[in-house]
Amino acid sequence: MISRSSSRSATILALVVGCAVTTSAVAQSAAEPKWGPHIDLEAKPGTKRSLSEADLFIPVAQSADTLLFANLRLRMDDNDSNEGNYGLGVRHMLESGWNLGAYGYFDRRRTEYDNHFNQVTLGVEALSQDWDLRANYYAPVGRRSHNIDSLNTAEVSGTTVIFRGGEERSMGGFDAEVGRRVPLFDASADRQFRIFGGAYHFSESGVEDISGPRARAELTFDSVPYLWEGSRFSIGAEWQHDDPRGSQGFLTARLRIPFQVYGRPASTLTPMERRMADPVVRDIDVVSQAGQFSAPETATQLANGSTFTVLNSATTAGDDLDDVVTAAGNNSTVILAGAFQTTGLNAVSLAFNQTLTGFATVRSASGRTAVVNTGASINGTNMTTTTVQLNAGGRLEGVTVTGAYSGGAAGRVVQVADGSTGVHIENSIITGTQSGAAVGNVVTIGQNTSVTLRNNTITASGSGTATTMTALFASSSNTTLTFTGNTISATGGTTNNIVNFGAGVTTITGDSTGNIRGSGNCVGTPASGSIGFTNGTTCP
Repeated sequence: MISRSSSRSATILALVVGCAVTTSAVAQSAAEPKWGPHIDLEAKPGTKRSLSEADLFIPVAQSADTLLFANLRLRMDDNDSNEGNYGLGVRHMLESGWNLGAYGYFDRRRTEYDNHFNQVTLGVEALSQDWDLRANYYAPVGRRSHNIDSLNTAEVSGTTVIFRGGEERSMGGFDAEVGRRVPLFDASADRQFRIFGGAYHFSESGVEDISGPRARAELTFDSVPYLWEGSRFSIGAEWQHDDPRGSQGFLTARLRIPFQVYGRPASTLTPMERRMADPVVRDIDVVSQAGQFSAPETATQLANGSTFTVLNSATTAGDDLDDVVTAAGNNSTVILAGAFQTTGLNAVSLAFNQTLTGFATVRSASGRTAVVNTGASINGTNMTTTTVQLNAGGRLEGVTVTGAYSGGAAGRVVQVADGSTGVHIENSIITGTQSGAAVGNVVTIGQNTSVTLRNNTITASGSGTATTMTALFASSSNTTLTFTGNTISATGGTTNNIVNFGAGVTTITGDSTGNIRGSGNCVGTPASGSIGFTNGTTCP
């Protein structure tokens, strides 16, 4: 989709082209000028992005050795960025064989993040038959930064959450290059091969500098078979490298279309006169960089405005986790960070309406939001009963929970307590291993409950003398279950069940679909509904 700024640039370009052609007859009635208007069309496929450009060159006033010109450019790339350059320049031919030039542009760019930046470009050049010398200075004007919330980040540091806001900032700087004609052809020939080497540097406060070398080569034909007089065709290659953006390479193909009725044929011009209409060489972009450049902020609230507590395994021992989670209280959100190791009877029991999570959307003091994702885990070993228990209104989100059971202990890695309604278990990895002669249930749902399990991976794994391994045990009465987008399997026991409805009265809601089925059986029949799998099977 082309932005309004692109449309405006294209409209300006079309109007100027039309004006140049319409007024050409008037110009012919005067003394025949040396240089006429033309448009260059360029394709520039690259290693990281590809560009296309229309470049309109319009003589405004000229004498035998001096040319004042206007230059309008429209550039687009395949990353949804586009830019317009609107410039004026002057070139003068010296008797010594050098053409000296100076120019200024106003540039406006819409970036791939749909932000707009403006800059002024000032440049000078000195061109001879064999040498090219150029330098450009780029100065941002107007607004120089825009927020990009998709680049916001948040991470745990100790027991706090640090927020950094995403931004895109324009950068000022300069570039320069030296070029040399390679003497493959006679100096006066209508084809020439040139090589160029240079460097660039762009900077902005708080942003990593963009600096590096640039090299290019160009083969130009001023006389193109089967094309009209005054046309030009160029092919070339470019390469540059800087640390923030890495290496980039381009191939270029550029075709000049002259407006024949205005200006002398190129074949009547000397090589240095033809160089008076060479393209202005400058950076192709208003340079910008996107990242987390704003000052760090301490986030103390969730996106909904409520507060949270951070528990870090670096400062909270795993066997103390149950106490500190309980101490956070009803209706609280506890963000876990790190790996917690629990043993024995130290089950983590959530308070009423409490959330235990490894990721959450937090809000900075400035009102912007980001997701903190800690990759938290709770690993229960030598457990005799439950590793994590959820009570009414409890939520377990984005946490890896494992439980290892041996001997005669019957494992329940995650348990929903009897009478608990409004329970959610989402985006978590829950794994139970059973090595003793006992039944192992990874997720157990009590009676008189309503539970939603969404986008989890639930795995039951037995070994040794393990008997029945069950990933989801929901056999109690008066249970309502929503089971959506989960991956579930059971292996290693003498009997392996992915789901056991037992003899209980369980209702499966209609949106219990999109689950991935691994090894294991379905046991029992719920009162109504079924769990649907992506392979077309259901349980029961």
